Amino acid sequence: MKFNKIFFGIWALLFVLFAYWQINDPDPEVWVSIYAVAVIFCLLGVRGIFPKIPLTLVVILCLLGAIYFFPGGVGDWVSQEWAQKDLTMKTQQMEENRETFGLLIIAVVLSPALWKAWKV
Repeated sequence: MKFNKIFFGIWALLFVLFAYWQINDPDPEVWVSIYAVAVIFCLLGVRGIFPKIPLTLVVILCLLGAIYFFPGGVGDWVSQEWAQKDLTMKTQQMEENRETFGLLIIAVVLSPALWKAWKV
């Protein structure tokens, strides 16, 4: 149980930061909301509360969104990110690539909570 508190507590804080960084995004209302949902589920995980249906929906929707946005050239994107040495968005493709991995991170982080929800 202590692991859950630490794991989900750290991720709640990270998702708050991710939401904060989205404020200057072209569509902040969408991405701040998505990360806020992740924060809520992480805080529920800290308390040991794992609602089956909502968690299932969030993880499935994040995975579907990641599949939809999945970049064609991940290697090219990573090379571009390293080459520019800052986090400013240079192209729309870079933005979509980052959004894809944000959705994947949410799905992966909430997967242990989902497993616990269906285990009971």
